[in-house]
Amino acid sequence: MLNEQLKAQLKTYLANLTKSVTLSLAVDDSAKSQELKQLAEEINELSSLISITDSSDDNARIPSMTVHSESGSAMTFAGIPLGHEFTSLVLALLHSGGHPIKVTEDEIEQIKSLEGEFHFDTYISLSCQNCPDVVQALNIMAAINPSITNTMIDGALFEDEVSSRNIMAVPSVYLNGESFSQGRMTLGDILKKVDTNSGAKQAEKLNAKEAFDVLIVGGGPAAASAAVYAARKGIKTGIVADRFGGQVLETVGIENFISVKKTEGPKLVASLEEHVKDYDVDIMTGSKAVKLSKDNTHNGLPNAKLSVELDNGATLNSKSIIVATGARWRKMNVPGEAEYSGSGVAYCPHCDGPLFKGKKVAVIGGGNSGIEAAIDLAGIVEHVTVLEFDSKLRADDVLQRKANSMGNITITTQAQTTEVLGDGNKVTGLQYTDRATGDSHKVELAGIFVQIGLVPNAEWLDGDIDLTNRGEIIVNEKGETSMEGLFAAGDVTTTPYKQIIIAMGAGANASLAAFDYLIRQVESESDSATGEKAA
Repeated sequence: MLNEQLKAQLKTYLANLTKSVTLSLAVDDSAKSQELKQLAEEINELSSLISITDSSDDNARIPSMTVHSESGSAMTFAGIPLGHEFTSLVLALLHSGGHPIKVTEDEIEQIKSLEGEFHFDTYISLSCQNCPDVVQALNIMAAINPSITNTMIDGALFEDEVSSRNIMAVPSVYLNGESFSQGRMTLGDILKKVDTNSGAKQAEKLNAKEAFDVLIVGGGPAAASAAVYAARKGIKTGIVADRFGGQVLETVGIENFISVKKTEGPKLVASLEEHVKDYDVDIMTGSKAVKLSKDNTHNGLPNAKLSVELDNGATLNSKSIIVATGARWRKMNVPGEAEYSGSGVAYCPHCDGPLFKGKKVAVIGGGNSGIEAAIDLAGIVEHVTVLEFDSKLRADDVLQRKANSMGNITITTQAQTTEVLGDGNKVTGLQYTDRATGDSHKVELAGIFVQIGLVPNAEWLDGDIDLTNRGEIIVNEKGETSMEGLFAAGDVTTTPYKQIIIAMGAGANASLAAFDYLIRQVESESDSATGEKAA
């Protein structure tokens, strides 16, 4: 099950256990059960603190493995936790065995103080790069508070359960049998939902912070780069973002990041966060910027000419700000799209593709993302229909040749999607117009994957600074915007090429420009003070 190299690495990790851990197995004679049993036995051999018990008679999902700690915590894996979820399993073992959990003391206390029983079921696919974040966050809560449990459920293995709950997107989380959330969530996001006072507590702490020299709004590659460059200058630096990583977290394969032949989005994000944390940067996640103000700062803090209001009501102040809020998936904006989002309409083929095994799906968009999605899906689903608005595909030639070589991909150009069709619960098809003839066509299918580009996250700045008609922040060669002291970098700006490495360079550029701006402000204040004394 595990190769020798992986066993050696895992053995090193398990050497950190200080308390006993029990693996409770619910298995039968099926092939998947035997795989899970083999995995448990191989883990058991790597540490004397790990033992195995049988729980097949407890009406548990089969196959499943529950990680129990001495304190009574329980984290269950229904399926084989390999692929992206292997890290979730390793962390569950470590946290159950007494290894310190890397969250803040405030979060630990907040989790401990939650009252009531919280039983989470988290439906995932092993190819989903977003799912482990949710599984690991809920497992952390389970490790800290024995009244909380979490069960990871591989949707591809428990198809009947997925079908009965009409789950068509992952991660999908249920709490005490009721739908709780869908999509990526951080630990902070989850705590906000289960602890109604969470937002107010967070706002109170943020309001108490002193003004920053540079405040970076956003958490993607541009923001990380800007933070490192600012912190290296020795100035007070902060990052505020909904989550760290941005759009890169949604990216699976990265093969054009110079010096790194191949990596995955979540791995790159983890490295970025680790690098930023090497410096004195105040990272504040779980909040979104909703309003920018100039010369109207909170608490009248000296020299803080700019302020940012957050969605939890808090206000942060800074002498300069770098906006690096990135972009999000563009939507079709047709009838039925919003209604069936998560019920057949999806935006991440790697995450949700396995849920459409053996079914017919469509991919909207003929650029690189669209054709890559079609190729990936073709190996899972019965048939893929690609609909491209333009008269020709915009994807790289190598991708087009690959798609055309596959027998279950149909590509239609000059196709304008006009409506998503459904039965009230899930997608049943779509309607599109042939732009060449004007004819309307109906396609019966179970899923629609939208891959038509990105929308800059700059709406909250509309009316305050200059934006293009596409909503991008207009910047010059230094990353300066139309507002003094406000800089921007990355996919949210007019930078023509939306690439990770370009965003990083733009973040560094904007950070250096912000530092230069701050230096000039100090010189100006010094000259003013000297002049007053002379008078």
